[in-house]
Amino acid sequence: MPQEKTSQTAYLLLEDGTLFTGKSFGKIGTTGGELCFTTGMTGYQEIFTDPSYTGQMLIMSTCYIGNYGVNKADVESDKVTINGLICKNIADRYSRMIATGSLEDYLIDHNIVGIQDVDTRALVQHVRTQGAMNCIISSETDDMETLKEKLKAVPSMKGLEISSNITTKEPYFAGDPEAPVRIAVLDFGIKKHILHNFSDRGAYLKIFPAKTSFAELNQFEPHGIFVSNGPGDPASMDYAVQTVKDILASNKPMFGICLGHQLLALANDIPTYKMHHGHRGLNHPVKNIITGKCEITTQNHGFGVDPESVKNSDKVEVTHVNLNDGSIEGIKMKDHPAFSVQYHPESTPGPYDSRYLFDQFMDLIYEHSDIEIVENN
Repeated sequence: MPQEKTSQTAYLLLEDGTLFTGKSFGKIGTTGGELCFTTGMTGYQEIFTDPSYTGQMLIMSTCYIGNYGVNKADVESDKVTINGLICKNIADRYSRMIATGSLEDYLIDHNIVGIQDVDTRALVQHVRTQGAMNCIISSETDDMETLKEKLKAVPSMKGLEISSNITTKEPYFAGDPEAPVRIAVLDFGIKKHILHNFSDRGAYLKIFPAKTSFAELNQFEPHGIFVSNGPGDPASMDYAVQTVKDILASNKPMFGICLGHQLLALANDIPTYKMHHGHRGLNHPVKNIITGKCEITTQNHGFGVDPESVKNSDKVEVTHVNLNDGSIEGIKMKDHPAFSVQYHPESTPGPYDSRYLFDQFMDLIYEHSDIEIVENN
């Protein structure tokens, strides 16, 4: 039976003891995770279904969400992946003609606990000042001692390995089997529109579970290998770092996005670190220092690549930097056909400024193979 919509008092308790009171929406219940915020005004459904948000309690910094409903086409995975949702207001009605339902019904269907009527401006400022921390939302109890005990049980994102739990269980295919280019994809929490961008460019893809070895990937006889985005701490993923090292040793073209970027760094002995409060949104400026051009990018990460170690590396060079804080947004190998970016060029949600990176990878594949170049309209 569907849950009847109710609006009752809900509580948001932060790890540092800060308490916010608001109203419930979505599922009535209790949930916890790491608190983070996104700066985008639209694209909420793509955000909520991005596997990289697994384990996160998401603050929507815009004033209203839900005003255009939900649509089956606007998903990045088969389920809502956030642990909980915090916002100022959720719209009661939606305006988009192609919408298939309301956001609140969608959240109830996916068992997501939410709180609204929260001063999200103050909450975001708190996170920006104090840093990312765990929190808990409850719309079923006002017993603070009980909530404090449940909050203590929420694991820290630092040191947490998540990707092997959310990856595909079995390999599967995407794209046209007659396409000239074969790409092996390591799935650490891949978004659907990344696959679309490759298949639209004439690639046939085989998507493999996170713990697949290079030897198994290579049985597909791929012309290139893609290492996907995903949640959790990359420093906890020794198995994936070893696979990336094996890919590099093969000299096959490789492209990594987000977590894939961090794994490429780790495979070159460049450490990663837990960011103070991460980058999430669809309006972050990044400079391509190779071309000198600026891109407005989509981002979702709470870990980064150590900038000093990159600059001192004799194996890797920096290709992109964040114009807000100078953090590393892209690297490429000096002696291997491999590169990566920290942000999301598939741009769902977000602008299309960075989709040239998919073309760049396809060009790299053609350069290192004898495949005849196919022009796409």
